[in-house]
Amino acid sequence: MIHDIVHRYPHFLEVVYDFTVWFVSLFRRWLKPGGVTERFFVWFERITKGPMFHCQMCGQCVLHSTGMACPMTCPKNLRNGPCGGVRSNGHCEVLPEMKCVWVQAWEGARRMPTYGYELLMITPPHNWRLANSSSWLNMMTGRDQEHPRGWVTNHDDALALKPYFYATVEEGKS
Repeated sequence: MIHDIVHRYPHFLEVVYDFTVWFVSLFRRWLKPGGVTERFFVWFERITKGPMFHCQMCGQCVLHSTGMACPMTCPKNLRNGPCGGVRSNGHCEVLPEMKCVWVQAWEGARRMPTYGYELLMITPPHNWRLANSSSWLNMMTGRDQEHPRGWVTNHDDALALKPYFYATVEEGKS
């Protein structure tokens, strides 16, 4: 229930996300992986992000880039868009009772003026060593940016496409 309510207001969640990044960054010098601090953050993320986003505690949260839909809830763990099996009603081929995470991501991104365009970015492969750790601590310490050698992100490409993304969103409203 709370999950459904949260997904109706993705722009509000963008504002909350920006505030949280700012607030947590105030404590950056004390934020170290491991120990009591991380245990607290893991616990807090489980009780907040769990019910709101069905958080899987991947340690590399990309909610703000995926319309506030957790891509790790995809039965196939797809982090860069839907598979070829999305049903005509927008539901998952593996779990037909579940709406496709990427359909949810598109719907959420369309209503996110700050980060919605990031749906166009290719997300780096997930670092499974970070599973069950705090994504906030990993973000603040840079651990979430540790990618396989040779991986290049396409943030500049996504920024270049930003006007087209929002033009498509506007066309879809009419």
